[in-house]
Amino acid sequence: MASGVFGQLIRFGIAGGITTGLYTLVYSPLAAFKITSEQVANICGYLVAMLSGYLLHSKWSFRGHGAEATKTSWRFFLVSLVSYGLNTAFVWLLTDDAMLAGPWWWPLIPILFVTPLVTFALNRIWVFG
Repeated sequence: MASGVFGQLIRFGIAGGITTGLYTLVYSPLAAFKITSEQVANICGYLVAMLSGYLLHSKWSFRGHGAEATKTSWRFFLVSLVSYGLNTAFVWLLTDDAMLAGPWWWPLIPILFVTPLVTFALNRIWVFG
């Protein structure tokens, strides 16, 4: 059972927790201290999370799942763009003046709980499947 979906989900959760933590470490100070806009902070966090996420997920979370590296790299990048799009939408909806204009930390809630579920499904089925 540890080598199947459940094992992958556990490894994905740990690796995803690390990459989400790295995203948060980059995004939070930039947005909280108004060093830059929330959207620029989101881009910076995304780049760090995408690079670390590819390494962790390809080498550990989905290791031996069957896909070759050349196929997974471009697919992983496309899924990371979906992740970036979701996170950008959350930041826009929850912090930008045109929408809810909430505090900088509001987007972290769906970024921590919605985006990982979507990216797990896409990575499991399409990237490393």
